[in-house]
Parts: sequence; structure tokens; C-alpha cells
Amino acid sequence: MAMRLVGRDRRKVRIRKKVTGTSERPRLTVFRTARHIYAQVIDDVKGCTLAHASTLSVDVRDANAQEEKKLKKTEKATQVGALIAKICLSKDIKQVVFDRNGFKYHGRVSALAAAARKAGLKF
Repeated sequence: MAMRLVGRDRRKVRIRKKVTGTSERPRLTVFRTARHIYAQVIDDVKGCTLAHASTLSVDVRDANAQEEKKLKKTEKATQVGALIAKICLSKDIKQVVFDRNGFKYHGRVSALAAAARKAGLKF
């Protein structure tokens, strides 16, 4: 019996038909929940994750713990974008393909992408 795709899953399949990551240009994919945001850089040819960062990463968590006021989710997403770009550049990954994973390119997703671009990733 075929599974029926609804909403974000349908958009995700439509995006993934066109977006694939190679070793020259891996795929930067974003996943967000109500509380956290995650980013991975994936080589689809080899089927492996090259880099990852999230709001649960030690660097982001420590930076948020040192802040006097609580950061908003969009500000945390900006930190995750800068961190994933820093990790990628240290692993000599300069260009990526952005995969919004069925989410609207708006709010936290666009903040993460803008921070990654500003930190030096090309996409």
C-alpha cells in the first residue's frame, strides 16, 4: 500500500528531485523543530555526513549560556549557520547546495542560510 505524502513531506520530495550533493558541492540540509535547529552537510554520492551543527552543539550551547539574556530562536539559528560554515571551511568545503528540506525559506531557515553565506560558504 502506497504511503500518502502530505505537506512538508511532499515539498521535501519535490526539492530532493532537483537537489543532490556531490563531493565537489555537498548538500547543506536544514531541519528545525519547535525548539532546536539542525544543519548537516551531506555527500549524497558516498552517502555520508561531512559536517553537522545544531543548537545542541557545545559551541552554540556555551555561547548561549554566557549570554545574560535569553537568545531568540532566530539568533540561535544564526549562530548555527556561522558554526556550520566554520566547520565546512576548516574541512576545505567552500561550496554547497542548500536544501531547505520542505520548510519555507523564511525566519530561522533563512537566518541560518544568511549566516552561513556571511561566514564564507558559497551557495
